[in-house]
Amino acid sequence: MNNVILVGRLVSDPELEEFETEKQKTMINLVVPRNFKNADGMYEADFIRCILWNGIAINTTKYCSKGDVVAVRGRIQTSSYEDDENIRKYKTEVIAQSISFVAPHPKEKNKNEENK
Repeated sequence: MNNVILVGRLVSDPELEEFETEKQKTMINLVVPRNFKNADGMYEADFIRCILWNGIAINTTKYCSKGDVVAVRGRIQTSSYEDDENIRKYKTEVIAQSISFVAPHPKEKNKNEENK
């Protein structure tokens, strides 16, 4: 079974890419904190690339911005390619099947409260 659930903050604003085939794609990077401290007493984090297609890509681009907390459910996909120097490189990405908007960035929350 290939199933993954991630909860993390968006590293940057999502940007929608549209294709001639009428498909839409958004690539997001999530910073996902680890739940333990390293030898220096600091929490580390992983930066994970997620690919979103069509409806969830459009909604994420429309409603989310850098710093927002999102939950992504999807599957892991690995692939390889050769770089300009003919060295084989590997990449691992999450292909999102659903996304939940958990919390806005704290600065956005404060802006919304000021506008009331």
